[in-house]
Amino acid sequence: MRTKILILLTITVFFIACKKDSFNTNPQITFNNVNSTVFSQGQILTFQLDFTDKEGDIQDTLWVEKISRTCPKEVGVQIINKNKVPNFTPTSNLKGKLEISYIYNGNAPGITSIIGCSNKNDTAYFRFWLKDKAQNRSDTITSPDIILLKK
Repeated sequence: MRTKILILLTITVFFIACKKDSFNTNPQITFNNVNSTVFSQGQILTFQLDFTDKEGDIQDTLWVEKISRTCPKEVGVQIINKNKVPNFTPTSNLKGKLEISYIYNGNAPGITSIIGCSNKNDTAYFRFWLKDKAQNRSDTITSPDIILLKK
């Protein structure tokens, strides 16, 4: 009987500890997915990120940076933009998804355009980090390599 109680108590403590660790004062972001890894000009890239925040005050900025592996001198490192996170009523232990879209060498209303190499295909990756209202910053996460086709 004592063994069963000890096992049950251990399992309960494990679940409580895991839940407590999933929300921190610094926002936490993880890469979920991107709609493709190869894009032609005019196509839209959409990244999905998951986030958690203990205070729920992530309504500041999501930074996005594009780093070219192919043409570092031409397009190099580009801070694409600072995306303002929309205001909403913060709730403790907030968990959700962020979706960010860009159009490759094109125009679309409300979507930021990104560029690739001017004379060949570009292989690039993207870095993301989140800052909350209290100026706490998440770790930086990285996307898989994205191929931006010249043609």
